[in-house]
Amino acid sequence: MKKGITLNQFLAEEQRHYPQASGDFTELFSELVSATKKVSRQVNKASLNDSLGISGRINVHGEVVQKLDEMANETLLQELAYSGHLAGMASEEMEDIFQIPAPYPVGKYVLLFDPVHGSTNIDVNVSIGTIFSIYRRHSAGKQSCMRDFLQAGWEQICGGYVVYGFSTMLVYTTGRGVHGFTLDPDTGDFLLSHEHIMIPQRGSIYSANECYYGRWETGLQRFIDHYKTREKASSRYIGSLVADFHRNLLKGGVFLYPADAKAPQGKLRLMYEANPLAFIVEQAGGRASDGTQRIMDLQPTQLHQRVPLIIGSAEDVAEAERFIAAGRQAASAPLRIAAGM
Repeated sequence: MKKGITLNQFLAEEQRHYPQASGDFTELFSELVSATKKVSRQVNKASLNDSLGISGRINVHGEVVQKLDEMANETLLQELAYSGHLAGMASEEMEDIFQIPAPYPVGKYVLLFDPVHGSTNIDVNVSIGTIFSIYRRHSAGKQSCMRDFLQAGWEQICGGYVVYGFSTMLVYTTGRGVHGFTLDPDTGDFLLSHEHIMIPQRGSIYSANECYYGRWETGLQRFIDHYKTREKASSRYIGSLVADFHRNLLKGGVFLYPADAKAPQGKLRLMYEANPLAFIVEQAGGRASDGTQRIMDLQPTQLHQRVPLIIGSAEDVAEAERFIAAGRQAASAPLRIAAGM
């Protein structure tokens, strides 16, 4: 399609590929995008309207909540609760499912989102973002239930994020490639700027918090050591998942937030962060893994389940998996010998 067309025009063209479509998803997606525009304005004015710093609340994960987290979470809930397209919402900032208030209509989709990932970085003007995922609900009735949300990543019908940087950019997929739209501040429209994004099969950027190197398993340490020997290899770690992922999506490379000795389950959330980004990277020709298996094949058991994440260029992620497997095999070899004696 022509670069610079509006998101609404792009969605209209996409909907023509589904003759039986009711238009409900397109309307829901448009409303979600509209809500992120409001979040973008909140981010841009955060230093002027007392939105910086902590709120004083502790969330379900035991983390200190930033004021901007609360503002963005409330904005998304208010903008989408009464659309008639959702049966419920779940947010990284809320312990339980948000049910659609009566007497408003209940729709056929559920939305999961991280309202502002990396919000602690806003104080120093580093890029942050909103991550989201949409599923079809499985249940019937007036309220959604947990099984509507605890779906594997491969069941997503949409995954995306909005990065709030020097410009605001939306990247999403519905299973027909990955497309990026940049917000025009003059018109307020998202305009097509990156059509059919494809991540390089092999990159030269690794993104990881190497302060935790000593807590990683041996295979992962060896992978990082090996990666550093690659021609033009460089370390780039912002500490804001959306920003790190977005850079590597466009330039190639691998982002790692693995399990370690102090966080054996990993840190990132499967439903709010890993699954939507995994959907995007696979549609762009990349790969997402927990170190041993595909992220989108994992069957969630908890709304706020954590997971190790290795995501990016397909060959880089596959190589990391091989190093991890070799390290575990070597670690278990003496035990096998002893058992056979």
